[in-house]
Amino acid sequence: MEKILIVEDDVGISSFVNLELRHENYETEVVDDGRKALELFSQNSYDLILLDIMLPGLNGIEVLRRIRKTSNVPIILLTAKSDTMDKVQGLDGGADDYITKPFAIEELLARIRRLLRRKTVKDDVHTPENQETLFCGNLALNPKSCVVTLCNKELQLTRTEYLLLLCLMSHKNEAMSREKIIDEVWGEEHYIDLNSVDVYVRYLRSKIDEPGKPSMITTIRGMGYIIKD
Repeated sequence: MEKILIVEDDVGISSFVNLELRHENYETEVVDDGRKALELFSQNSYDLILLDIMLPGLNGIEVLRRIRKTSNVPIILLTAKSDTMDKVQGLDGGADDYITKPFAIEELLARIRRLLRRKTVKDDVHTPENQETLFCGNLALNPKSCVVTLCNKELQLTRTEYLLLLCLMSHKNEAMSREKIIDEVWGEEHYIDLNSVDVYVRYLRSKIDEPGKPSMITTIRGMGYIIKD
């Protein structure tokens, strides 16, 4: 049975979501404080976390950042705000998805199912056994081991960052529209808007670009992105 941690200080929302998830045969734990959430996370193993942004003790963005230092567990942000900066901060911090309150429970359940299906990188990418290491300058991506190195130094990427880089490097020298990137990285049942692709690309660039050199990922104005030799 898959285990989900619900971090939400609104008792009405947490109780409702908890009831619905248990009805769907998920095991759940509920906590209403950011620091308590980190304590529970350090003591238990979870398949997915639902994380509110506005929390007492420690806000959701900081909880997210601390979790991402040690884990790539799928995280969906729950937020009452529709402000773009909250979404950008969440995506920059490593969130896999976000949903704005109030939300339909059916939509939340669909997002949970999608992320749980993509829980591990190896399951997500279905890498052929004969696929060789991909190169772009000093950047190397090994699809078999899911290891990315820059100048022979291993990079720590989130699952989504890895899948985005794999998508671009698998289509090296080919212009990729944002729509095509979404289909390949997030799949057909996606809830990611086009602007979110730009956020993930910006965050990926901060990890793979070498100081003093042009970005490996080139923006194609009005279309999308390309990674070239």
